[in-house]
Amino acid sequence: MSELSELYQEVILDHNKRPRNFHVPDGANRHVEGFNPLCGDHFTIYLRVEGDLIRDAGFQGAGCAISKASASLMTDSIKGRTLAEADRLFAQFHGMVTAPGDEVPDLDALGKLAVFAGVREFPMRVKCASLAWHALHAAIQQTGESVTTE
Repeated sequence: MSELSELYQEVILDHNKRPRNFHVPDGANRHVEGFNPLCGDHFTIYLRVEGDLIRDAGFQGAGCAISKASASLMTDSIKGRTLAEADRLFAQFHGMVTAPGDEVPDLDALGKLAVFAGVREFPMRVKCASLAWHALHAAIQQTGESVTTE
């Protein structure tokens, strides 16, 4: 478990300092804002969807290291996936970070995203890790509404 903890810290720091996809993709045709009023995280998730495929994804905004790293890894993970695949990934990620401590999530299915498994031990940080994901889910569903962690 300490190896996963060390990897978590390393990945979070890397994606916080050098976030991937921190831009508005050319031709973005879906976007949703997400807010975490408790800590002030605020991100907008952008998607360029063609048919049923996410061709590009990006984000902009500001937040803590966990929320920024989560958005960075999420946008990397959904590029090239169908909307249905990305929505299933949302469900898997959300299930992992909200699972009871004694429940063992399928970390292999989540790949690099598994580094966020330890977040569930810190309930206040779950909202940071899941903010971008809730915005993604709203963008997939095309609700047209901002999302909040409250």
